[in-house]
Amino acid sequence: MSIQRLHVEKRFCEVAIAGNLIHLAGQLATDTSGDIRAQTQQTLEIIDRLLAEAGSDKHHILSVMIFLKDIEQDYQAMNDIWDAWVADGAAPPRTCVEAKLYAPEVLVEMTVTAVKVSA
Repeated sequence: MSIQRLHVEKRFCEVAIAGNLIHLAGQLATDTSGDIRAQTQQTLEIIDRLLAEAGSDKHHILSVMIFLKDIEQDYQAMNDIWDAWVADGAAPPRTCVEAKLYAPEVLVEMTVTAVKVSA
């Protein structure tokens, strides 16, 4: 089986597609000056764009891992944005944990696995 990689950099690629499975690298806001709501919204917009590019959408997400810098402070606000975004009846299995992220200004990062819906 061949693997297609999109947005390949030296250390990683943003998307790997094997058969009908799509794996997104950890996604985060490109503008990390915003609060958790702004960063969550931008992260989900990036996920939407990458899934579309890979031939899928949020209705076909198999799982999501969410990493928060401060789960006590940011969990509810992140969920407010998430709940408005997630497709009705298609909420994926999800894990949400607190983690030390790569830079202090990063408040949220999400890793997604989905299935391809278009050839």
